Parts: sequence; C-alpha cells; structure tokens
Amino acid sequence: MLDGLNSLGVNAIDLARAQFAFTMSFHIIFPAFSIGLASYLAVLEALWLWTGREVFLNLFNYWLKIFAIAFGMGVVSGVVMSYQFGTNWAVFSDKTGPVIGPLMAYEVLTAFFLEAGFLGVMLFGLKKVGPRLHFLATLMVAVGTLFSAFWILSANSWMQTPAGYEINAAGQFVAADWWKVIFNPSFPYRLVHMVLAAYLTTAFVVGAVGAFHLLRNSANEGARVMFSMAMWMATIVAPIQILAGDQHGLNTLEHQPTKIMAMEGHFDSHPDGAPLILFGLPDMKDAKTKYALEIPKLGSLILKHSPDAPMAGLDTVPRENWPPVPITFWSFRIMVGLGFLMMGLGLFSLWMRWRGKLYDSRLLHTFAMAMGPAGFIAVLAGWITTETGRQPFTVYGLLRTVDSVSPLAAPAVASSLIAFIIVYFLLFTAGVVYILRLMAAPPHHGEEGPRGDEPSHAAGITPAAGAQRRAAI
Repeated sequence: MLDGLNSLGVNAIDLARAQFAFTMSFHIIFPAFSIGLASYLAVLEALWLWTGREVFLNLFNYWLKIFAIAFGMGVVSGVVMSYQFGTNWAVFSDKTGPVIGPLMAYEVLTAFFLEAGFLGVMLFGLKKVGPRLHFLATLMVAVGTLFSAFWILSANSWMQTPAGYEINAAGQFVAADWWKVIFNPSFPYRLVHMVLAAYLTTAFVVGAVGAFHLLRNSANEGARVMFSMAMWMATIVAPIQILAGDQHGLNTLEHQPTKIMAMEGHFDSHPDGAPLILFGLPDMKDAKTKYALEIPKLGSLILKHSPDAPMAGLDTVPRENWPPVPITFWSFRIMVGLGFLMMGLGLFSLWMRWRGKLYDSRLLHTFAMAMGPAGFIAVLAGWITTETGRQPFTVYGLLRTVDSVSPLAAPAVASSLIAFIIVYFLLFTAGVVYILRLMAAPPHHGEEGPRGDEPSHAAGITPAAGAQRRAAI
C-alpha cells in the first residue's frame, strides 16, 4: 500500500492535512448552527415569558429537538479533532502545547461546564424547575456556546497572529503574556465575524424552514413568526457582517499580508494602485491570474482607502511561503458572494414586509428556501480561506506545516482517513436526515419538547399569566 501511495505522489503530510480538513469541515457546521440556535432558543423563551404567547413556546420546543441533535453531533465530531492533534500532529502539539493547551482547557472549564451542567435542565426540565429557572438554564447554554467560540477562536487566532509568547530551550512556545496570547491581534475581528456568521447561519435555516411551511400553509402562525424573525435577522445582521468582514480584511492586511495577496489573486505588485480582481484563474506555476475580470484601482481603494495606494504582490514573497492561491482565491469569493446574497434576501424581505406581502410572496419564500444552506457554505468557505491562506505554516511565520506533522507512515494515516470517511457519512447522514424530517413537520399548537412536555399549562404560564406579569413590570 505504501508503494501505491508513493507512486501516486501522496505522502503522510498530505493525508494528515486531508484528514483534518475532512473532519473539520464536518465539525464546523454543527457549532456554527448550535451557537446561533442556542441564542435563538433563549430569545424565544424570553419572548414567551414576556408575552405569554403560546406560539413562542411552540417554536421553542420545535427547535429544541433540532438543537439537541445538532449539539450532540457537534460534540462527537469535536472529540475527533482533539484526537488528531495527538496522532497526526504530535510535533505541533508538543511545540504549541504550553500555549494552545491551556486555551483549550479554559474552553472546557467554562463553556463545556456551562453546557453540560444546564443542557439537561434545558432539554427536560421545564415542568420540573419552573419557567424562570428553565429560562436561566437556556440562557446558560447559550452563553456556554459563546464561551466555546471565544476560546476556540482565541486559540486559532493565536496560530494566525501569534503574540505574547517566548520560545524556551526545548523549542516550545510558552506564554510570556497571557493577555496578549488570548487577545492577539486578529482575535477580536475573527470572534465578531464568526459569531455573526453563526447567527446568520441559523437565521437562514430558520427562514428556509419557515418559508417551506408558508408555501404549504401561509396561515400557519408558527411559520409566520419564525420566518419574520429570520428575515429581521438577515436584514439587520447581513450588512453588519459585511462591514465586520471588511474590518477583518484590513486587520489581515496588516498582520498576514501574504494571505490577502492570495485572496486577491495579486501575483504582481502594483505601485500605482491595485485592481480588484472579480474573477479569474490563478496559476501558481506562471505566477499570474489568467482571464482576470478586474476593476482598476478598486483593490487599493477597498484595502487602503486610496485608489493610488501601492499594493505588494506575491512577487515580494519567496515561493516556498506562498499559500495555495487558487483555493484561497475562490473560497474567498464564494464567501463574499454569499454574504451579498444574504443581504439581498434581507432587503427583499424588507420590501415585501413594507408591501404587506411577507407571508404571501412565493418568490420571496422560494428565494429563502434556496438560501437555507447558504450560511453553512459561507462558513466553510471562510474557514477554507482562513486556513489555506495561513499555509505553509501552522503558526504563521514561525512553525511550518511540514515540520508539525507526526512521524507516521502514509498507510497509517490513509487507513484512519478512510475509516473516518465511512463512519462520518453513515452516522452524520443519519443525523442530518433525521433533522430534515423534524424540519419537514410544521410547528403546531401544543408542540411537545424532547420528552413530550406540555408546556403552557404544565409550567404554569398562560397568555393571561403573561399579560399579568407584563402589567406588573
């Protein structure tokens, strides 16, 4: 088998990278969904407690079942990520462990403890602990998912823009200033960008499900409420995300200029202003973006706020430090293109809302359904842009990927990769199919939770009680 892999030009490091990319691609979509969905559930329960309207509780129970499955799939796929650090990337783990290890431990001590401690109450405890304590549990799970994003992104951002470290005699990175390690230069921008992406991902899934049921029955109250909430999120957050992405790009230009060169397809320097290349075919061998469709000087205007500002190209970087330009170039454009489509759907829904046709426009509902997976695709494209643009380094500019891999033979990595592919497709396909079956059922009056709780009267909350509480407040 080793001879066969060698004859194909496949080595252990290529297989290790492929395995990490495959498992990470599966994993990242579930946290992105569960982060946004946990906050959405907290909002739904808060609205139920505030207004006493049963529709909010019905939607809470509807999406709670979906959240439980997505959360579990995210936990299972996340365990595999830690496993790979020890098997395929042992040198990386050894050299960065004094920095990355504590950050991962903080994620366990904060996020995991909150999620694990309150998840059971959130799923099964409404009739047992009462509405207010149950809302606290839901809120803690939502906060836990945000803490998880905080620590994971801090660790990954440190790999992108390392700061606050020293290198000891053993060649390990050690923390000299934990504040600088945690709040490294790219972290605030990447945290905002990722959390907004999670919220948009959830909003477009919720919007697609609402649109699906509105096409079947435009009078369904639950479908109306979820669709309206999702479209408000798209209308407000998508433009904010585009602005956040722009700021993140400016930060990347400052700290990872080579990544920006790859994203923009700039092989050559432009001393008098760089164009914005809309589309093209980057060719690393010829060091040229062929068939480029470009707008003169717009690249410099966007990145440096001056059309005549000089922009360095990959010709200023040694070839051995070039990232895979075609992948980075196209994944970036997929992410940006989907971002503008999201904003377009939000604006379209705002127009339909103004015209009083939010719940009756089949064109809007069809558009929303088509955009259902857009958040997942954009998150994957953004992750690919970030990670491939960092190459050929695992710790940007300091530790090369080729020097981070474990001393494994190619067949050992290939066998585990094949096993992961088989198991992932079997298990996760079953999970996704079940989630889609839950989504296919319309929300209805008296929607039951994961264990069949009958919430309104059982928990002591009725519309009248909600009105009395609002009056008291």
